[in-house]
Amino acid sequence: MKAISGVAAMGAVLLAAAPALALEVREQATIKAPVEQVWKQIAPFCAIADWHPAVEGCTLRNSAGMQERDIALKGGGDIQERLMSVSAAKHRLRYTLLSGPLPVKNYDSTIRLSAVDAHTTRITWSSRFEASGASDTEARKAIAGIYTSGFDGLRKRLDTAR
Repeated sequence: MKAISGVAAMGAVLLAAAPALALEVREQATIKAPVEQVWKQIAPFCAIADWHPAVEGCTLRNSAGMQERDIALKGGGDIQERLMSVSAAKHRLRYTLLSGPLPVKNYDSTIRLSAVDAHTTRITWSSRFEASGASDTEARKAIAGIYTSGFDGLRKRLDTAR
């Protein structure tokens, strides 16, 4: 009986010492534009200022050979992010959050595009992170809202570009 209690106690200690599990958010949308046209909006790291409705402006900088962006948010606040990888062939961009007012930490995000057909693109914006200063549900909701408003901004930009 003592062996069973010891095993249970050890399991509780291991669970308490385990790091928080990463949360995930994945949002998808279709854009009525060819994949290359959508990629031209996504690929330049600071182009987010041209299509995301929450972004007032963006400034690029080089830090230790890595491209970083300072995003000024409408209504105040700044976000700093680092570009981790970009693949024109795969229409994929990956970045991490360095700092900002978002209720997350250890944030790693990827934007992927794929052609549905010659005139339609599927965009998938996904991330893994831990909640910070908010509940898991609130953190997920905040990130999902950023993605869906970004999709709306892309649609608006590409519709007016035609």
